[in-house]
Amino acid sequence: MTEEVVTFHRHKKDTLRVLIKGDWSISFGLQNPEDFLSHLKTVPDTQYVVLDATQLGQWDSSLVSYLVMINAISIKQQITVDYTGLPEGLVRLIALAKAVPEREGVAKQPVKENAVEQLGQTVLQSFSQFNAFITFLGEALLALGRLAKAKAVFRRQDLLIFLTDAGPSSLGIVTLISVLIGMILAFVGAVQLEKFGASIYVASLVGLAMAREMAPMMTAIIMAGRTGAAYAAQLGSMQVNEEIDALKTMGVSPVDYLVLPRLLALILMMPLLTIYANMMGVMGGAIVSIVMLDLTWSMYIEQMIATVPLTNFYIGLVKSLIFGVMVALSGCYMGMNSGRSASAVGQATTRAVVMGIVLIIVFDSLVTIVTTVFGV
Repeated sequence: MTEEVVTFHRHKKDTLRVLIKGDWSISFGLQNPEDFLSHLKTVPDTQYVVLDATQLGQWDSSLVSYLVMINAISIKQQITVDYTGLPEGLVRLIALAKAVPEREGVAKQPVKENAVEQLGQTVLQSFSQFNAFITFLGEALLALGRLAKAKAVFRRQDLLIFLTDAGPSSLGIVTLISVLIGMILAFVGAVQLEKFGASIYVASLVGLAMAREMAPMMTAIIMAGRTGAAYAAQLGSMQVNEEIDALKTMGVSPVDYLVLPRLLALILMMPLLTIYANMMGVMGGAIVSIVMLDLTWSMYIEQMIATVPLTNFYIGLVKSLIFGVMVALSGCYMGMNSGRSASAVGQATTRAVVMGIVLIIVFDSLVTIVTTVFGV
């Protein structure tokens, strides 16, 4: 494309006439609007831009792109653009290009806000998120109520798939983490207790810590990073593909069909995984005790049974149930409320993991405080 396709003329000081002529093709490249901008800078008092296409030949999207850029520059400088000299089809294309909304996920120019405004926005967003999560929690409880009445609509096959994914498929990582945690607890206890000749109490330390805190908490954190993130990604992708909207259109509750089987899978699997994590942690502690402290397996188990009441294991199971609900709800909530773009799905997945871990820590603290107050 040569520079001769656009010329600029002034009949009045405040009016710039843009004469568009010749053939425009994308194969020639895009016309640079710098000449137009320089003419505006030459006469800062310009109020009107008149577009004249009486000498225009063949044209394609390259001309539309150029005129859209001219329009954007004119709007920025508060200049009125006259399109009456353009072909009707070209005017419609320009209007269509201006009407396209900004795509989700496209970076916007940051708006400068002072500290008070930022604090206010953060508080309002946090309150909105909290309110939305409570609403989602209520919908999940209603879905459980419909399940109790045998009125919930979901595929039993999906429940079996989620049970397999949350249970047997998680055994490998749960085994590794639990054994290592048990070994670490036993090693730390052995270093200190051996100084006082109380090495046998390593069994008590490992048993109590695994049963009451470490087994349910570490299992829940593993599931938040593994299963909770998967739930958010799955539901977020369905949101992008408008599958959730399709369920609503067909009169099927997305909470019943999508959230309920995932919630049930973690409620059923978390206590079982916690029991398994306890066993693996005890075994890891036994390995260190036998190797470092010359304890026998029977001495280790007998000491643990004698000094660690079953109440601690029951508390751990109660925690695991609560953690399972929190992980499932955080993953499903973030997925169901995800935006409709790839970047939004990624953000929802990250937020699901963060939210799940935060809820695990918060509810673990609450249960610990309650049990301590009541002397359990």
